[in-house]
Amino acid sequence: MISKRISRRSLVQFSAAAGLFSMLPHVEGNNRVNGKLLIIGGAEDRQNEKEILRNFIELSGGIHAKLKFILAASSEPASVWASYSNAFKNLGATNIEPIALLSREDAHNPDVVSNILSADGIFMTGGDQNRLMAEIWETPAFRAIHQVFHIKGICIAGTSAGAAVMSRQMIAQGQAPIITEKDVVSFDIGLGLVSMAIIDQHFSQRRRLTRLLSALAQRPDLLGVGIDENTGLVITVNESIEVIGAGAVTILDGREMISNYDQIEAQEKLELLGVKMHLLPSGSRYSAKIPRAEEKRIASLMNAISYLVLPGPARI
Repeated sequence: MISKRISRRSLVQFSAAAGLFSMLPHVEGNNRVNGKLLIIGGAEDRQNEKEILRNFIELSGGIHAKLKFILAASSEPASVWASYSNAFKNLGATNIEPIALLSREDAHNPDVVSNILSADGIFMTGGDQNRLMAEIWETPAFRAIHQVFHIKGICIAGTSAGAAVMSRQMIAQGQAPIITEKDVVSFDIGLGLVSMAIIDQHFSQRRRLTRLLSALAQRPDLLGVGIDENTGLVITVNESIEVIGAGAVTILDGREMISNYDQIEAQEKLELLGVKMHLLPSGSRYSAKIPRAEEKRIASLMNAISYLVLPGPARI
């Protein structure tokens, strides 16, 4: 579980950081800008066309946007930064910077908070989602991420571990069994920018359908979202979703399913009846607001999308 211990020094830094939140404007209800999420299944192309990275630049405001990178999930942040800085410079980005956020103490540093608050786009790299959340959970940096997303409406991207942390209910660990079993997945708390879904990444490549179904059996009130490698799911809050990149996004909806979860022991085989699955290849785009001519025909998908675009609570 995520440690919530905070040192006396951290409390002093927290007080200093709190004053920085006044940098953001107060935004009334109807004038609030809808934030965007770019949730990437990992292993995105950084060498050739770089479609997903190019989209991140565009969603953040263009090549002159202030693009900030959180490397805290990685065990080798320097080499990860070298790879991303190369890729983004080759795409013409002129204002890229890693955030000095590699420890829980850093997450209380007013300079780190100020850096987050100034961002037009934030990119969270891969690694270990548990490491990332252990460093930022309930810190001023955590609150700053929520501030710029919910109030400023910036784009927040995450790949691999950075994708897993997008949801409130985060997959902390778990193997993908050949046949779906009970309790093969353990959860922890993520950022909560996506409120009503569980995110899984490297989905087709690591054959994680059974893992996501097992997670869904534990939390049938949520959607399961599996994202392939070199594939991105763009969510515009309260508006739409779009799939970009080379693969597909799988949406599992078990809100009406019947299961034997409560009748069996851990690692026993699950029976899941009535699970709805939607497979959305790259290029798929659906609006949760504007009715489509065939909306009745795809009513179950539209229902799932209206659930997926709901933002999580603002932790500010």
